[in-house]
Order: sequence, then structure tokens, then C-alpha cells
Amino acid sequence: MKTVINVVLVLVALVLVVVTYNSIMAPIKFDKQKTVYDNAVIKRLKDIRTAQLEYRAQHDQAYTNNFDTLIDFIKTAKKPFVLKEGVLTDDQLASGLTEKKAMKIINKAKKTGNYREVEKKGLEKFRRDTLWVSVLDTAGFSKGFNPDSIRYVPNTNNAKFEMDTVITVTKSGMPVFLFQANVKNDVYLAGLNDKQAIINLNDEAKNLGRFPGLQVGSIEDGGNNNAGNWE
Repeated sequence: MKTVINVVLVLVALVLVVVTYNSIMAPIKFDKQKTVYDNAVIKRLKDIRTAQLEYRAQHDQAYTNNFDTLIDFIKTAKKPFVLKEGVLTDDQLASGLTEKKAMKIINKAKKTGNYREVEKKGLEKFRRDTLWVSVLDTAGFSKGFNPDSIRYVPNTNNAKFEMDTVITVTKSGMPVFLFQANVKNDVYLAGLNDKQAIINLNDEAKNLGRFPGLQVGSIEDGGNNNAGNWE
């Protein structure tokens, strides 16, 4: 009988050890997995922001709330890049020469084949050429960026980011263009097993008046300056 009791006590002790271990390790494991998921989502939200800023620069400061439009822009749009060679000296500037005037002289010489004035003004090594480069190749997207994937939330079954834009007007009548893109905890963390931990995250966000997930930009806060809520 005593032996049986001892065995039972050992089994109970083992169960308690396992339960205690799991209670300690579960949140640690969840946090590690969440960090991996967070980083993947943040990376894509940053790419969305990069794309929106490039789009805005070519569309009168307006953003788009349509992923098809944004993806097509990323794939096809080009932006100017000025190739600069040489600088104007103090003497050239003092004589009234500007970069615009210098290029006018150089362009005239190219058309006529007469480079006397170019030589007279000392502009032989001065160059300002505008090249048109691909937005996709030069905007600074993340490594391995694929435009077609920008709408999809990583580590989900092709769940899509929510994206919205709004135009507000200041007291002086100036338009203010805002955008946001986000995904809720319930969506991008759905692949993790600890549902209670996700509920706790949502409750914490609610109590603090924050968005229950990851978001870049804001259509409610004009002073957000397109920041991410992780920044």
C-alpha cells in the first residue's frame, strides 16, 4: 500500500512539474513565434508604405486605396533621376551662371555642334542628365520584394491587408491626404495555437485605445506621418 501511495505521489509530482513547465514555457514560445510573425508583417507594411509614398509623389500627393492600382504602379512606373557631374565654381556663380543657364549653353552646343561658349564658360566637364528609372528597382523595397504579394498577409491563408485613404481639409482650405494599411491580431496570428494569448493582446489594445494589430499610417491622425504603430 505504501508503495502504491509513493508511486501516486511521484506521478502527481511529475504532472505538476509538466504543468508548471508548460505554464512557464507557453508564453515564451508564443512570444518567440509572434516575433517571427510580427517581423514578416512589418516588413510588408513597410513595403506598402514605400509604394504609397512613391505613388503619392507622382499623383498630386494623393494615395490609392486599391491594391491593383498600387501593384500596377510598382511594376510600370518610372521616376526621374538626375545624373550630376561637375559643379559650378565660385567665379562661375559670381558671373551670374546657374545650373539652368549652364545646361542651356551645353544643350545648345549639342544641337549646333559649336562648343565655343561651353569652353569659354569652362563647362566641358559639367553635366546634368535626367534618367528615368524603374520605381521597382530604385524605391528601396525589401530584399526579395514581389509586387504581386504586397496585398497578402504573411503566414496566413492569403488573408489580405486592409487599406484605406482619406482626404481632409485644414482650416486654411489645404487638402491633407492620409492613408493606412493594417491587419488585426486575430488575422495574422491565427496560425498560432495560444488563442488566449491573442485574446489578451486584443484586450490590452482595447484598454489602451490602440489598434488591435499592426498598422502603418492613419486616416484619423494627420500628425502620424505614416508611422507604423510598432515604431
